[in-house]
Amino acid sequence: MSTDSTSRRGGVVLEVAYDGTGFHGWARQVGARTVQETLAGAVLAIDPRAGDVRGTSRTDAGVHAEGQIASFDTTLEIPARGWVLGLNQHLPEDVAVRAARSVPAGFWPRGAARGKRYRYRVLVDPVRDPHWRTRAWRVAELDAHAIAREAEAARGTHDFASFRSAGDQRTTTVRTLSRLDVEREGDPRIVSVVVEGDAFLYNMVRILVGTMVDVGRGRLPPGAIARALPARDRRAAGTTAPAHGLVLETVDLALPEGSGERWPL
Repeated sequence: MSTDSTSRRGGVVLEVAYDGTGFHGWARQVGARTVQETLAGAVLAIDPRAGDVRGTSRTDAGVHAEGQIASFDTTLEIPARGWVLGLNQHLPEDVAVRAARSVPAGFWPRGAARGKRYRYRVLVDPVRDPHWRTRAWRVAELDAHAIAREAEAARGTHDFASFRSAGDQRTTTVRTLSRLDVEREGDPRIVSVVVEGDAFLYNMVRILVGTMVDVGRGRLPPGAIARALPARDRRAAGTTAPAHGLVLETVDLALPEGSGERWPL
C-alpha cells in the first residue's frame, strides 16, 4: 500500500460511543470482537485505503464509552457530517460515531489527550434490577458519606502504584486527579463516582472505586486510600470494581495547532 502524499489526503478525528457489554475492550485482539476492529471495518468500507484507527483509551472488556476519541488517515475528502452518517451505516447498534472533524494526516489522539473523565455507577439495592445489569455494580448496602470521605485522600498529585493491576509495567506511577467526587443521580439508588485526571494507570479507576466501596460497606476500615497510597503495593488497596459499572465520559483533547479549538467542539 502506498503511503505517499497522494494516498493520505488528511485525517479525521471521531467521538465514539459504545456499549462495552459485547466487546472484549477497545484494542484489537486476535479472535475477539473489539471496538477498534469494528470501527476500522466501517472506515475501510468507505475508504479501503484508509490508515489504521487510533484511540485514546484502551478500555477493558465490558467498559462503556460516551466520548472515546479515535482518528485515522484517509484518502477521501468527505465533510464531517458525511463521515458521521456514513460510518454509522456500517456500524452495529452497540457502537456509534457521535461527531467528526478533519485534522492533518498523522494526528495521534492519544498524544493530544490532556485529560479524561470517567464515571462509575454503583446500584445500592438488595434485589437485582435488570435495567442496571450491565451499567452499574450492585451492592446491597453502602454508606455514601464514608466513600465520599475516602475520595478526599486521592485528589491531587500522588503515586498511585497501589492502585494499578499487576499487568501495568509503567515505571512512572505518579498521576494527578483534578476531581474525585461522589454524586447522586436521578435514581436515588445510584451512587456515582466521577474521576477526572491527566492520565490513568491500568485499572486505576476501578481499584480506587473498589477500595472506596469496600470502606462504604464495612469491608475495610476508614482511611483505606490514605493508607494504601504510601504503601505502593497493590495488596494495600481493596477490590477491583467490576468493569460494567465504568463509562469513559469525556476526553479533553487538544486539536492541532492553528485550529483554535479543543475537543469536544
